[in-house]
Amino acid sequence: MLQIEKHYHGPRIATERLTLAFELRQKSRLRCVLDSGEEAGLILERGTVLRGGDLLEAIDGRIVAVVAAPEPLSVVVTDNPVWLARAAYHLGNRHVAVQVSAGALSFVHDHVLDDMLRGLGLPVRFEMRAFEPEGGAYNRHEHAAHGDHAHSHEHAHAHDHDHGHAPRH
Repeated sequence: MLQIEKHYHGPRIATERLTLAFELRQKSRLRCVLDSGEEAGLILERGTVLRGGDLLEAIDGRIVAVVAAPEPLSVVVTDNPVWLARAAYHLGNRHVAVQVSAGALSFVHDHVLDDMLRGLGLPVRFEMRAFEPEGGAYNRHEHAAHGDHAHSHEHAHAHDHDHGHAPRH
């Protein structure tokens, strides 16, 4: 079994591909299968989150490209920034991983969350595509995306809100 133990940041081109859904790209220890059919084992630094486009180096020197697999997503699209902020608030209150893009929020498909957002007056549609959610403000292992600079701040913060209750209007 091929062992993959680190990220690669050099000029070499990938000769292998590893296609994984986001749930699996969050695991630092994983037995998986490359797109070629070869079995592999990921043994990465704990807390590593793989992103589509990341390159990994196997212990035999091969470079493996990470591919974000298409997966079922719920997508909220609106040109109203207040409604979009409201949707983000309610999803965040439920600790849902969310991908943020211009005028849209995406999350792993969940009919209960879809119904909640529709109840708030937001349109929700279903799509199959790669999922690349936000890494979180305190995620030190997140690489910068779109020219932003990822960083973290070490400090405690209050965290108090209700879970599972209907939103108040």
